[in-house]
Amino acid sequence: MAREFFRSDRVGDAIQRYLANMIQQEIRDPRVGMVNINGVTVSRDMAYAKVFFTLVGGDQAEGLASADVLNKASGFLRSLLAKELNMRSVPKLQFKYDHTSVRGQELSSLIDKAVAEDRAKGSDEDE
Repeated sequence: MAREFFRSDRVGDAIQRYLANMIQQEIRDPRVGMVNINGVTVSRDMAYAKVFFTLVGGDQAEGLASADVLNKASGFLRSLLAKELNMRSVPKLQFKYDHTSVRGQELSSLIDKAVAEDRAKGSDEDE
């Protein structure tokens, strides 16, 4: 019987849980606002982990600045993770700003605008 979950998925979930708390409690840089960790993908050999995040109430420029700060603090965060995780080696962290939520909001506003225009045209035709 095939396994449902790979070890890399379980490690990614654990890293996501611990990083969400560590970033809020340990990172004191004002350029890093309210960070929301969307997902963590760990390579099959457990050497690298990509951490995808967004900022609550932030724009893309702030997100890219936060990514720089978090990438510079990745060694520190990795050492904190080593204390929490029971692993031989902790993956190297690479932070990436996640554009999907911003793009989703843009698409949602375009859909709302198109629906409103259709309703306006429909009410004009009825009269």
